[in-house]
Amino acid sequence: MSSKFLSLNQEKQERILNAALKEFAQKGYENASTNEIVKSAEISKGLLFHYFNNKKELYLFLYNHFVEVLMEEFFNELDFSERDIFERLKSLMILKSKLMIRHPEVFDFMMSASMEASEEVKEAMNSTNTELMEASYGRLFENIDLTKFQEGMDIQRTINIIMWTLKGFSNQEQEKAKKLHKGLHDFNDAFKEAEVYIDMLRKSFYKNQ
Repeated sequence: MSSKFLSLNQEKQERILNAALKEFAQKGYENASTNEIVKSAEISKGLLFHYFNNKKELYLFLYNHFVEVLMEEFFNELDFSERDIFERLKSLMILKSKLMIRHPEVFDFMMSASMEASEEVKEAMNSTNTELMEASYGRLFENIDLTKFQEGMDIQRTINIIMWTLKGFSNQEQEKAKKLHKGLHDFNDAFKEAEVYIDMLRKSFYKNQ
């Protein structure tokens, strides 16, 4: 993160972040205009580029910043006292839905970023996503009740299957959203469908299901 930008007063930070969120979410990286961002934020272009060297740096800062904000909020609210991994995954879906409603502008931007085609920023975002997934999966599976799984089951491979299934489902839904121009509230059916897969996985891997 840019230490110069974070030294700004909170009100001005929020104006710049909100203006950039809206512009990038609506137009994507290539078509977004820094002229429109500074106009909406009510700052000079020189001031914007004092804090960010170019549009790419601003975009990646925005992406990394809100990934951190959402993940911190997400893990602070997820109930880790629930040791059944499939119940925890269901709670994850409910919490994600709540966060989408709480922060619609951020999720609009994140949806746009997930579909971003520009090679100028894709590699950096993919690197962030890989690191994020490795770290978040480790936390998500902390202290789960392994006694519920069938005897003799390879737990690590089982966890891989669970996560690959849900990741594949998530990727499929993002592709649908891209083609059909879905909004945030169109994901309710996707969350319900994800729960069906979670129940199927539970029956496949748990004892007496």
